[in-house]
Amino acid sequence: MTKTVTTRYDVAEHLRTTEEMAAYLEACLEEADGDAAFIAKALGDIARAKGMAQVARDAGLSRESLYKALSGERSPGFDTILKVIGALGLKLHAEAGHS
Repeated sequence: MTKTVTTRYDVAEHLRTTEEMAAYLEACLEEADGDAAFIAKALGDIARAKGMAQVARDAGLSRESLYKALSGERSPGFDTILKVIGALGLKLHAEAGHS
């Protein structure tokens, strides 16, 4: 009997374009239900896809602090989120909600 070999799915391997990254972040924002750490983790996935060292440089952060901020284990400060979003080449926008 042959063994089935599986590998861990890593979304970062599938985020190739800025459009795919933006769509992924949009989907995560919709699913987050107010969980800031979940959004931070999504940004971490996108940063890994783009190259963590480059994103850290562009955001003006150390690579180590960027990994910690985007680990999903804590909620980083909003200033960090804004720096990372800018470094990823994404824009944050708002629209009217449905009441």
